[in-house]
Amino acid sequence: MRAREPDHSGDTEQDGVRLHFEVFGDGDPTVLFVPASPITHSREWKAQVADLARRTRVVTYDGRGNGRSDRPTAPEAYTDRQNVDDALAVMDAAGVDRAVLVTHCHSTRWGFTLATEQPDRVHGIVAIAPGMPFLTPPHAHGLDAHQHFHDEVTAPTGWRLMNRHHWLSGGYRDWVEFFFSAQLPEPHSTKQVEDTVAWAMETSVEVMLAGMELGAASVIPGDAESAERMCRELPVPLLVIHGDQDVCQPVARGERVAELTGGELLRMEGSGHQPQGRDPVTVNLAIRGFLDRMRPFEPKVVHWTRGRSRTPRVLYLSSPIGLGHARRGLAVADELRKLVPDVEVEWLAQDPVTRVLEGAGEQVHPASRWLANESAHIEGEAGEHDLHAFQAIRDMDEILVANYMVFHDVVRERDYDLVVGDEAWEVDHFLHENPELKRSGFAWFTDFVGWLPMPEGGSREAALTTDYNAEMIEHIARYPRLRDRAIFVGDPEDIVPERFGDGLPTIREWTQANFDFAGYVTGFDPELLADREALRADLGYRPDEQVCVVTVGGSGVGGDLLRRVIAAHPDAKARVPALRMVVVTGPRIDPASLPDHDGLEVHAFVPDLYRHLAACDLAVVQGGLTTCMELTATGRPFLYFPLQHHFEQTFHVAHRLDRHRAGRRMDFATSTPEVIADAIAAEIGRDTDYRPVASDGAARAARLLAELL
Repeated sequence: MRAREPDHSGDTEQDGVRLHFEVFGDGDPTVLFVPASPITHSREWKAQVADLARRTRVVTYDGRGNGRSDRPTAPEAYTDRQNVDDALAVMDAAGVDRAVLVTHCHSTRWGFTLATEQPDRVHGIVAIAPGMPFLTPPHAHGLDAHQHFHDEVTAPTGWRLMNRHHWLSGGYRDWVEFFFSAQLPEPHSTKQVEDTVAWAMETSVEVMLAGMELGAASVIPGDAESAERMCRELPVPLLVIHGDQDVCQPVARGERVAELTGGELLRMEGSGHQPQGRDPVTVNLAIRGFLDRMRPFEPKVVHWTRGRSRTPRVLYLSSPIGLGHARRGLAVADELRKLVPDVEVEWLAQDPVTRVLEGAGEQVHPASRWLANESAHIEGEAGEHDLHAFQAIRDMDEILVANYMVFHDVVRERDYDLVVGDEAWEVDHFLHENPELKRSGFAWFTDFVGWLPMPEGGSREAALTTDYNAEMIEHIARYPRLRDRAIFVGDPEDIVPERFGDGLPTIREWTQANFDFAGYVTGFDPELLADREALRADLGYRPDEQVCVVTVGGSGVGGDLLRRVIAAHPDAKARVPALRMVVVTGPRIDPASLPDHDGLEVHAFVPDLYRHLAACDLAVVQGGLTTCMELTATGRPFLYFPLQHHFEQTFHVAHRLDRHRAGRRMDFATSTPEVIADAIAAEIGRDTDYRPVASDGAARAARLLAELL
């Protein structure tokens, strides 16, 4: 799922080649992202689009040879002249009179040509790793590769993989994987390499060869003198962004472009050729600043309150992936208000969490409407009771960037004393990547630590999870005070006895050294629900009924489990004549989409669901931590079905439940309706002997937060 879908898309034709473009947002100046070459397409700007489109109009297009545009194979289709005319054709088709161009590598010279020939159509240019040949010598490895491109080679390696014969004999992917790994030299760039390789594989060898056939003969400008003249005479403002580890375009080239044009230069130390993907926050902020300088001056009113004169302010971020985060956040906030009575709490959250918060009378920040929906993404990644949680998080990268930028704006528009991030992965990650942007105290909440590979993922997944864990460990070691407090929602024994990966510490040992422990936060006091007879009477459950509550939480990934359990209802009813089955779909599953049986109750929403769970004789649930621990705290029997390929439910949650001797684990793949009916009959109403769950977790967490205020 994208962070933002286009408001409008279309096609235009230039010299017989169809070009696909998309338009996002509204406002001036318009930003036109110019693609670099057939080896990539408009998705290379995915980390920029949603953020900038909140502030202005953004236009992207797939260059000829890739994406949803045509793929001509004649060399003359890929001259610089054709690419300049393509940009102009897209502007005309999208109704753009004038734009700020954002270019990358080769497309910089196309942007310069357009600005030189038609200065009334260009406000300014942001040039990332500008590919302006002749200004400085190329990298020696690149020059060597081009000189030997047509040679017949045997078993080439490294830069010699860029070879016509090797590509035609099936070696194109070898080259692409080498090339983008070299372009992204920053540690922990696995996702960015994966993306760029995938985009490069969407074109063809024939297209790539056509694009290289004419070589320098098609380049504008065609020599050092004309290149210098074009730069000196560039009629629009320029910002150059260049990584000093760029192995495609030497950083000296970007420095020379900035010098000749009198433009600004952002030299990114430690960055490679793809900073827009690997360091998106820095690039986004740089583009924003450039756009602001393009706009007419507008006086702004800035509010400032002397620190001692205002009440303490907390910005609470609650993950939308499971409503348990919202319930425990409310419990912690209530306890914090007891300790700091004048504290002001605002919430930056998204649906369905905002429904819970608004129902509780909490103050939801208006910028919450700009957040890209993570729950919808997770739902879109799910299959039949199957969610590869680790990969789903990896594929959510552009959403996380967009949501971090919303957070960035919120904390700059108003001062907060403390930011609480309950599994706000984007904020924790990008603050560690950009520690200079931290403006307040920061407390991190989580109920699991460590990405773990599923066995069927093999060595590839094991390497990826190890890399992600290593990056997190390095973040904490490099900036140990960026998290002013890290709070684990549970006890040390709840942490899995596994390693982060080969050569890395054990998860429990590392977590104990870097976290405080609050104990589990139930969001309610189980003692208040101890009188089950009174509770059942209050909820309308008769003494002669055996109540089975079926619920799958706040996401939409539980529909298949609900259907399977509903299919088991007639058989279960035959085995347990007093059975009353109550199905709760949650906010993202339409009850009308589920089958209907006599005697079966289906509800979209049940107020205070935890009370129904405490009153039931059996619950059937997914393997999510919140619901399972609520049932554990109230001592109710339950069947739980971890989502297939969901590492957290498979390992972290299951370990905690095993420790508490709680629940009966079920395998969805082998649980036919008959198997589920048997399990319901065996488990309903049975006595339990669970390990007690502490009831003061919210108070303990609040004390840890209050110390930061």
